[in-house]
Amino acid sequence: MDRLTTDILVVGSGPAGSTVARYAAEKGVQVTFIERRHEVGVPVRCGEFLPDVDEIRTMFPLADDLEGTFDLPSEMKLIETDRIRLVNPKNKATDIPMNGYTIDRDRYDQYLADEAIRSGATLIKDCLFKNIDGNKAITTQGEIEYKVIIGADGPGSRVARSLGLQRNHRPYPAVTAQAKGDFDPIVVMYFGGIAPGAYSWIIPKKGQANVGVGFSPKFADGTLSEYFDKFAKKNNFDIITKIEGKHVPSEGPIPKTVSGNGMVVGDAAGHVISVNGGGIPLARIAGRICGNIAADNIVSGRPLQDYEVEWRRVMEKPLKTAAFNKKLADTFAFSGPEWMVTMCMGILGKRRMNNLIRCKRIFP
Repeated sequence: MDRLTTDILVVGSGPAGSTVARYAAEKGVQVTFIERRHEVGVPVRCGEFLPDVDEIRTMFPLADDLEGTFDLPSEMKLIETDRIRLVNPKNKATDIPMNGYTIDRDRYDQYLADEAIRSGATLIKDCLFKNIDGNKAITTQGEIEYKVIIGADGPGSRVARSLGLQRNHRPYPAVTAQAKGDFDPIVVMYFGGIAPGAYSWIIPKKGQANVGVGFSPKFADGTLSEYFDKFAKKNNFDIITKIEGKHVPSEGPIPKTVSGNGMVVGDAAGHVISVNGGGIPLARIAGRICGNIAADNIVSGRPLQDYEVEWRRVMEKPLKTAAFNKKLADTFAFSGPEWMVTMCMGILGKRRMNNLIRCKRIFP
């Protein structure tokens, strides 16, 4: 490919990018989405847990057609869970009801990309976006001329930078790997016990679990590999895959997600729940909105600014509440010794921790 022309160019083939591509293509416009890697969804850098549709509706009640957006073949769901166990530094556990299921993230991403292709979108792999020149994207495979460009290229989005949009500030690092064994069908989140400001998780799958560690650099002074090794040794994990890392947006949505004839979505837009790092449900909700509006822009001249208005109507309040709750946690729990984490979790209790993970206010 030396030169290509398309109506809509989507940069990224994760859940956000593939969802944008699918819904835009369903409206009959020409959609091209590009992926810098050789294989969609590889390597896996995710906890691989999804809340079910009713839980997503509780968090984002203004979202439309959640059943259609999150429809998934039953064989893609590995383990169904009904709770999240929150564990403090003293190993006291609090179980919070939360219905959901675990997935193989590589297979999940590939399924979503195939859905977009079946809808008429064209996927180009091994294609790295570099920058924008006028209405052309410069990539490692040549130039792609477009009418609308959408950045679904992660928290360090090159598309956002090219459009003059603000990228995510202070994303926190996290690493994950697969541990072999039989694990209880419960998502477990540990706060403290590894390092100041660090958290860790066990997310069960079939015959193995996704295990990982994340931390806030302003509180912890070690390395992620050190913290992961400590967590693995503490739990006698049999690690069977390479450790993979990524950065997770932690401060809520960026101020603007539309510039000229471009938009950003998913991690690139800060569409992540700050208190737990969850991003797939938001990527798909915002991706659907973004894809529909991008296609309407091509077909009827609908303003792209409608995307900014609509996703904020649906998602901004819960996301800002989650970001505020995280700031409270940073200030009163993670900024000091681990006994402060234990004390704060005790003060919150089960009811307020339930609100915390569901993007609701924890205090009146």
